[in-house]
Amino acid sequence: MTEICAVIPVYEHGSTVGSVVDALRSCGLTSVLVDDGSGPQCAQVLDAIVSSKSGVHLLRHPANRGKGAAVQTGLRAAAALGYTHALQIDADGQHALADIARFVSETRASPDAVICGRPVFGADAPRSRIYGRRLTNFWVSVNTWSTGIPDAMCGFRVYPLGPTVSLLDRSRLGRRMDFDIEILVRLHWLGMPMRWLPTAVSYPRAGTSHFRKGLDNALITRAHTILFFGMAVRAPMLLARKLGLTRSGYSVA
Repeated sequence: MTEICAVIPVYEHGSTVGSVVDALRSCGLTSVLVDDGSGPQCAQVLDAIVSSKSGVHLLRHPANRGKGAAVQTGLRAAAALGYTHALQIDADGQHALADIARFVSETRASPDAVICGRPVFGADAPRSRIYGRRLTNFWVSVNTWSTGIPDAMCGFRVYPLGPTVSLLDRSRLGRRMDFDIEILVRLHWLGMPMRWLPTAVSYPRAGTSHFRKGLDNALITRAHTILFFGMAVRAPMLLARKLGLTRSGYSVA
């Protein structure tokens, strides 16, 4: 039986996280909020959400560890609560809340697959973000010998928790913005089926971004380097997959 919840990393998103939780509740999803060391004002908002809304769990990091660390905490908690799948979604309202139902429906139809958002950007998307994604996606294609991951940075996706938490237990993954890239490449190496759903991504003028250009770009570069050497070790397996000697589990919806 497929049991889906949502995991939401939160860091100073007090003005937007409530609407995200409401959208998830309207789709029948429990929310696992992970407060990644937010200040008192955001913490109070999260406490109020938990006390006033059913189906919301709140976990806290005493200090900021990074988005990836918060997602990992949430995924482990979701598995411990008995859920089979977790929808990862940002707290800042960047993702299209109207698409939550599509992700849930696709998960129920393909429970063995990672359901990934393929972003559709509007005119508000910063050019630097677009170019940075193109570079990341190039290196992801190199490290997977595949174009099966058209976007590795969109944090709007559903993970099957069994294999995903098992991967977290075996590997030390990035704890900041590098996490979204690294976990998808490693799941690809494991042969996890992936399905891709086009989804609009917005950059609200009043939105709060915690992407630190210097630190996060350095960590993403480090992740690509680690994955490159991991790819080299797995080259025989990736070659067999490329030649069609093993089954491919990747499709575009």
